[in-house]
Amino acid sequence: MGRFVKKNYREIDAMAIAEDILEGNRISLARGITLVESNAETHFHQAQKMIERLLPHTGKSVRIGITGVPGAGKSTFIEAFGSHLCSIGYKVAVLAVDPTSSLTGGSILGDKTRMEQLARNPKAFIRPSPSGGKLGGVHRKTRETMLLCEASGFDVILVETVGVGQSEVIVRDMVDFFMLLVLTGAGDELQGMKKGIMELADAVIINKADGSNEAPANKTRVEYNRILHFLQPATKGWETKALTCSSLYETGISNIWEMIQTFEQETKESGVFLHRRQHQVKEWIHSMITDQLHMSFYHHSKVKGLLPKVENEVASGTKPVAAAVDELFKVYLSGE
Repeated sequence: MGRFVKKNYREIDAMAIAEDILEGNRISLARGITLVESNAETHFHQAQKMIERLLPHTGKSVRIGITGVPGAGKSTFIEAFGSHLCSIGYKVAVLAVDPTSSLTGGSILGDKTRMEQLARNPKAFIRPSPSGGKLGGVHRKTRETMLLCEASGFDVILVETVGVGQSEVIVRDMVDFFMLLVLTGAGDELQGMKKGIMELADAVIINKADGSNEAPANKTRVEYNRILHFLQPATKGWETKALTCSSLYETGISNIWEMIQTFEQETKESGVFLHRRQHQVKEWIHSMITDQLHMSFYHHSKVKGLLPKVENEVASGTKPVAAAVDELFKVYLSGE
């Protein structure tokens, strides 16, 4: 039994949850993540105490980001890839990032139902996307959830992008290795794919390389490798590669893991791996500062009172936007 049980959720002992997480208690891990995801300010401070206790036990996993074009079979791939890792002895956590969920406060509750086999594996843990909101939204919540999973003993963290556009950049900034899943027909896909997304990837995976699609998939792999040769690599010293796989028949999955292991070994030896982690922590600090300032500004009582007035003045054309913003900041910085 875990040690976190209290009469009232507000009275949760964050330190007790932390100790249970270190012992690999799944219920406490879920409770700890719920504490991290809470938008209540009191829970935020409790969560930070818990994370401070867990921090020395984090950082030992491999963090892998996975995105994909529509129809690429991302969920099927993650289930096949995660199941393979579990079968060779690794503990795998799957997290989802969906910046669009912050608009509604919703969660991607379909993850577990889409990955039924992996969800039943005792070595796997699947967590739906946190909603956005106060004190950092998905950026902070997903990063801190990763730390909790690492402290609980998970060796590989798979971070799935659920949204589009900004989610790829968000995930790239919190993982070690980033994969882009595509289908056959590289030329057609590239016409509708932003070059920037290609340059985020450490590997391009052509999925559904089975049956009559196997030969076209191999042709697409050759095309991608030719294209990738001319693009700026996402990781210094690493040449982005294109590989094929079939998530349905689980072929090529082991080759992908071997490539990631090679990537980890080479980047750790060169120092690039550690440098990326350090850079990501610095970016996290700046992101948190921005989030805190945003919340502080819009929750300032006088700013809240003045904002509707200046919005109306700008909308009616009686006040320039810059003057309106300057007026708001004078009120905010006055400290009154």
